[in-house]
Amino acid sequence: MNLRKQARGRGCQVRIPHVCNFNSETTVLAHYRLAGISGMGMKSPDAIGAWACSACHSYVDTRHDAETKLALAEGVFRTLAQLIREGVVKCS
Repeated sequence: MNLRKQARGRGCQVRIPHVCNFNSETTVLAHYRLAGISGMGMKSPDAIGAWACSACHSYVDTRHDAETKLALAEGVFRTLAQLIREGVVKCS
């Protein structure tokens, strides 16, 4: 399953206050960056991504403070929960 394609037309799950444009037409998969799984020229796996509108995606790509990282992490969890509800991701 292509999780990047799954992001198309979805609601933003990052939802940063005063940043989010809530425009599902701009939603893409925003990858969570974490030492050991991503780095120079290496993206995190798509499973560690959140559906993010263009505004939230740009914001998390340029800011790396704790509050922004938490917003993206919560977006990853909301995205994963939705994919589980839809049966796209299976859990035992």
